[in-house]
Amino acid sequence: MGEPLDAYSQVVSAVARELTPRVAALRVPRRGGAGGGSAVVFDAAGLLLTNAHVVGSAREGRAAFSDGTVTSFEVVGADPLSDLAVVRAAGDVPPPAVLGDSDELVVGQLVVAVGNPLGLAGSVTAGVVSALGRSLPVGDGRAVRLVEDVIQTDAALNPGSSGGALADARGRVVGVSTAVAGVGLGLAIPVNGTSRRIVGALLREGRVRRAFLGLVTVPVPVPAGLRERTGRREALRVAEVVAGSPAERAGLRRGDLVLSAGGVPVDRAQGLQRLLFAEAIGRPLPVTVVRNGAMVDVIAEPVELTGV
Repeated sequence: MGEPLDAYSQVVSAVARELTPRVAALRVPRRGGAGGGSAVVFDAAGLLLTNAHVVGSAREGRAAFSDGTVTSFEVVGADPLSDLAVVRAAGDVPPPAVLGDSDELVVGQLVVAVGNPLGLAGSVTAGVVSALGRSLPVGDGRAVRLVEDVIQTDAALNPGSSGGALADARGRVVGVSTAVAGVGLGLAIPVNGTSRRIVGALLREGRVRRAFLGLVTVPVPVPAGLRERTGRREALRVAEVVAGSPAERAGLRRGDLVLSAGGVPVDRAQGLQRLLFAEAIGRPLPVTVVRNGAMVDVIAEPVELTGV
């Protein structure tokens, strides 16, 4: 009975050794005091990845590492609608952590969380991926967006864990801890192709420009008869069309079954959202839907999302 526990402990301790030096405790000035959180080094140029809600509206702060190193940092950019932010340390930082791909995760997989909950630097907890594909409402009070494919884990997360690393058994960072939803339930923003695009935009422009289509969708199974015709098992059902939006002007309707957008099959909200970045603004976006059993092709022209 001892061997499985020993193997488990060896994995967790190996990940802890790899990541603990690379995760900083952040102190961020706030009105009337200071806030805290965590951040993980992801680039040798002193760049750290954290949550947008950790840095808030601050432009600078201090980062402390487990070896006692303390350095100031500046906020490169923050994106409240993905709850991701990038900061740049002014001094030396440890070598970067390796970023993985959350799209490769499976439910039940071992994950390790490293952060600074309650100001306790270098805290390590472990658990499993409890669920995938959760949605997390985020925003800044003016605009709210659902971050799709959020990772749910039972690895213990507490205030201050936000911005810390969620890693797989090989020590690759697959998520950024972002919220505590309840006892025994933590959430993390996925590290995948979409989040890499967001980080790239933050590094280039300090913000993320997004295209707005005006659809609220939910993934649904494709009916059996239609599945044979299209070869598709899942698609997106339109739950709501925002009044006056590009989607409404294009003729999209509530109840439409969206099969593809921009010539790309979509079966999850993330698949549609990853098309709606700066390059889609003002450009025709072909959308194929099924309506009353018939295929309908429409052309929408997304506009820039403003007020964020």
